[in-house]
Amino acid sequence: MMKKTLILLIVTAAVAACSKTPTALGPTPTEAQLQWQQLETYAFIHFGLNTFNDMEWGYGDTPASTFNPTDLDCEQWVLTLKACGMQGVILTAKHHDGFCLWPTETTDYCIKNSPYKNGQGDVVGELCEACRKHGLRFGLYLSPWDRHQASYGTEEYVKLYHQQIQELTYNYGPFFEFWFDGANGGDGWYGGANETRSIDANTYYDFEKARAIVCSGSPETMVFGGTVPTIRWIGNERGYAAPTLWCTVGDAWLPAEVDVSIRPGWFYHESEQPKALEELLDIYFNSVGHNANLLLNFPVNKEGRIPSIDSLRAVEWHQTLQNLFSEDLMKACKTSSSDPYANLQEQVFSFDNPTTLSCLVLQEDITKGQHVERFSISRYRNGKWLPLDTDEVMTTIGYKRIIRFKPAEMEKLRIRFIKTKGPVMMKKVSGYQ
Repeated sequence: MMKKTLILLIVTAAVAACSKTPTALGPTPTEAQLQWQQLETYAFIHFGLNTFNDMEWGYGDTPASTFNPTDLDCEQWVLTLKACGMQGVILTAKHHDGFCLWPTETTDYCIKNSPYKNGQGDVVGELCEACRKHGLRFGLYLSPWDRHQASYGTEEYVKLYHQQIQELTYNYGPFFEFWFDGANGGDGWYGGANETRSIDANTYYDFEKARAIVCSGSPETMVFGGTVPTIRWIGNERGYAAPTLWCTVGDAWLPAEVDVSIRPGWFYHESEQPKALEELLDIYFNSVGHNANLLLNFPVNKEGRIPSIDSLRAVEWHQTLQNLFSEDLMKACKTSSSDPYANLQEQVFSFDNPTTLSCLVLQEDITKGQHVERFSISRYRNGKWLPLDTDEVMTTIGYKRIIRFKPAEMEKLRIRFIKTKGPVMMKKVSGYQ
């Protein structure tokens, strides 16, 4: 009896060991990074003096009095963004020209010296309030480079910049994301000096302290730019991430963000029009579909609103994506491996009836790391395994990978993991018509 009990205990322990969730291999996301990656799409708002002067990069000498929106409505922004599926919004509280959209104590070059609400306005505060009212996450962009300040390039400016971060964090936080942009130093007005100034961006701003100020009020904030980022840029402003994209950089988990504007420019220009639906869809598939978050910019016009043509285009884009991903045709599939932690070499999905697909969504369980380096996909039809007709380079997967191909009928679908950095742990595979 004792021997049987001992054998039973050994078998039970062995089964438990086999079914135990494996430990992570390599870098993995923090809980805050994981929640950020799950947002997938959120909005940028570029608005400021440039809007009223038909510029992209203000020199720093445009009078504050030119900022004069006649019908500013931050609730219109937020409701528009929610209607097109955005999960949050990041506002340019200060661009390179140095003009501040909140009544700061650090400089007179701010909204309190504009005609807007007779100097009593606060765009940062108004947008923050609208986001809280309607359940949209709120973030800020604060340019380190300031082409207006006479003290730029000295220690005095660094103190001013940190004070601006302190004001914003204390009065408007917490933030889901905070941007330190990468444009640093060059020609500017600089209080009338009209000269070029150079700085070492890696040391000058003391980004370690800057980030500590942000995180003191909102410790879960994702930080873009500077020397201590928690997320990274993919290297262009076109909206296209490379087909091979890792969330890891060296020994760190540093997921990627794609930024692009719905119009050609970041700020509003009357002569420009929003991108076509087809281009916006292509951007989505090459950003979110390539394992990156999409930060889509909406230029606010001189009245202080997101133009209706932009709103309609963005809503159309969102609805098209919703329709595409409305029914997962693989939800009821039988699979060759029901254990997501089985260290897969391949996974075969069987349909009850021949099914036509044109799109697949693959997701690794990134809480255990990102491991897939190369994979292949084929379909089984009429007794043969056939490759999919796609232009996709099937390398990395990560949080999300979307594979598009010509509509193809299949009885089975097979994914083979050809090269990996560690055990393959898939979270989900979905298929759409």
